[in-house]
Amino acid sequence: MNGAVLSTTPVSATGATLTCTKDAHAGRTIVISAVAGCAVTLPAATGTGSVYRFIIGATITSNSTTIKVANSTDVMSGRAFVISDGAAAVLGYATGATSDTITLNGTTLGGLIGDHIEIIDAIAGTFAVRVFTAATGTEATPFSATV
Repeated sequence: MNGAVLSTTPVSATGATLTCTKDAHAGRTIVISAVAGCAVTLPAATGTGSVYRFIIGATITSNSTTIKVANSTDVMSGRAFVISDGAAAVLGYATGATSDTITLNGTTLGGLIGDHIEIIDAIAGTFAVRVFTAATGTEATPFSATV
């Protein structure tokens, strides 16, 4: 270590976009309070072990918040655990083989205040993801392939 002190102060994201970097965002909590949604781009997955934690600080009321990989070869592997407002208490969704995007819309895909997403740069080309969210209406998976 070169004597640099790593900050653990939360990062506030209130704008329409956020490009994450290892130096500025790894190991920190990123609080997304953009009620009109925020397009988040992760750095390339290189297997560094870096952890990116996201908390939804304000319920999304229009558009969507997306968290996407940086390129067409990286993917996400993991699970979403969704608290339902319907008869089922907890729903679970797994990523598909080509999942590279998490979408939260403030209703059916989650995106309510307090939702928590953890993403680990686990393996070159693959992010390990855990999503803990609440959803309303006809809940659906927040995972897709859009990059």
